[in-house]
This record gives sequence, C-alpha cells and structure tokens, in this order.
Amino acid sequence: MSDSVRIGIVGLGRLGRRHAENLALRVPGAQLVAAASPIADERAWAETALPGVTTYAGLTELLAHPGLDAVWLVTPTSLHAAQVAEAIEAGKHVFCEKPLALEPADCDKVIALAESRPRQLVMIGFMRRFDPAYAEAKRRIAAGEIGDVFAITTRSEDPVDPNGFFVKFAPTSGGIFLDCCIHDIDLVRWMLDGAEVSTVTAAGSRIMYPALGGCSDVDNGFATVTFKGGQVATFHVSRTSHRGYEALMTVVGTKGALEIGKAVPRLPLTIESDGARAVTGQVDFFERFGEAFLHEARAFVEAVQSGGPTPSGVADAKAATAIACAMREALVVG
Repeated sequence: MSDSVRIGIVGLGRLGRRHAENLALRVPGAQLVAAASPIADERAWAETALPGVTTYAGLTELLAHPGLDAVWLVTPTSLHAAQVAEAIEAGKHVFCEKPLALEPADCDKVIALAESRPRQLVMIGFMRRFDPAYAEAKRRIAAGEIGDVFAITTRSEDPVDPNGFFVKFAPTSGGIFLDCCIHDIDLVRWMLDGAEVSTVTAAGSRIMYPALGGCSDVDNGFATVTFKGGQVATFHVSRTSHRGYEALMTVVGTKGALEIGKAVPRLPLTIESDGARAVTGQVDFFERFGEAFLHEARAFVEAVQSGGPTPSGVADAKAATAIACAMREALVVG
C-alpha cells in the first residue's frame, strides 16, 4: 500500500460537498488537497469548511496542483466524458459520479482512452453497490441461496418538490432514466452478473410537472427489460413521492426471494396510537445511502493504493448507459 492519495474534487454543489467532507474527514488514506468550482460562493465554502484545501475555478487549473494523484468529479452529466478524458490525459486516477456520459458512443471514447492508460484507475459512482443491504443481497444471490434469479422489480422515488428544481436541469440531464434509473439499472446488471439484454420497453407520464414535456422528459418512468437468459426486470422511477425518498428492489429466484429497502424509516421508530400506525419517511437519498457514499469513497482510495481494479469501472458504466438510453428511446417511439 502506498502513502495517502492526494485528491482534488471538482464540483461543490449539494452532492459535491458531501463527497468533499467524506474525503477530507472520513476516508483513511485520502488527503483532499484541492477543490474546484466556477461558482465563487462554493469556493468560499470550501475555503472555510475544508482547511488546507486550495481552490480553483475549474478542472484545468486544478489538474496543475502539485503532487495531485486523483480527481473526483461531481459535475453536470454533460461534462463527465470530456472531463474524465482530460483527467486521464493529465495522468490522474479518476472517480466520476454517474452516469459516465449522455450517449454510449461517448462512453466508448473514454473506454478506449482508459484502456490505453491501464495504470490509471477510473471508477464510476454507482454507490448503491456499497449499501450494506444491496451488498448482502448480492452475496446471497452469488451463494445460490435463492436459486436461479428470474425476476427483479425496482422502484426509486424522489419526494415531491414544490419548486421543481430538476425541471431546470432536465434538458441536460439525459432524462429521468439516465439521471435517476441508472442506479437501479446498474444494480440489476450486477445482480445478474452482466446478463445480456434482449428487449427494452418504456412508458411514462408528466402529470405533476408538465414543463418536462419541453425536453421529452417525464416525472414518472416505467420500463421493462428482458434478458437473453430469460430474466425480466421492471423499473419504476418517480419524482412525485408523497411519503419521502424510497429505493426498493425485489429479487425472485427458484428457491426464494429477497426484498431490499422496504419500509426503511427515517428513524428506527414506528408510532402506534388510536388505531393507526405512522412511520417517519426519509427526506432524501443522503439519509438512505449516506453510509454507501462513504464505503464507495473508501473503496476508490483502497483501489488506488493497491493498484486496482476498481469495483465499478467504465465498462459497467457504458452498459448501464446503453440500457438507460434505450429506455429513453423506447419512451419516445412507444
């Protein structure tokens, strides 16, 4: 194992700040030395909250930071592929938030570059793989405890947002399947050991956020994927949950079934009174997957220190992107 991995983070929005705090305070072997954002207020936050970290206006400037080992990208999806390529060409290891790109062809360009630099590691942020519940489900499936898996159902729901902040970003997000369903797609592929896809169908609605129609996006998406081995996976992804954030998966096999994420409360507390039962819902994905983000960061640093490989690489990212884009196309063509 080598010494500390010197990391520079690019992107200091809501998710970027969580990653930055983890890298600075909670990841053994990580040393956060630089942070970049084009927004002055975000750089000011980093200078206050992350003592000793040097701030920059962008990725290009950050890449020149002395002794930098790795770059951590938490930037808009439309920038991911080009920024990963720039960091690889600068000789750095790269962590990039999902998805890798808006189109599979752009993933191919990154894959070719990464393959030409095999000593540099590239990891894509499929953090749900690091959630203890999903990881345990994967272990049980691999051990044959539920037999041959033939059906998987997933549901990921974001709470209703009165401000509809995501509508603003929808034109560059790639759509709900690429932006939100990509985690479930990756998990299904992971549970099925990368099974080949046969067909993809999709439907959707935009009842609560009709403005999404301007970019052919929806606030509820439904998709079915069949695999060449006969397995079938169904997906529901939503931005209209009235009970808070929730991420669920049911896996059915020939010997048994697994349910992941069902009825996870904000606090481990169920209140029963006057013939009714109440469970406090989760506010957002940070509450549900805070531990997973931390395990993910530790896995990247450990991979860099040991020489790899990373747990989720660019090939996985391309496969998930291809399925999400097929869902997006199926939604349009019916």
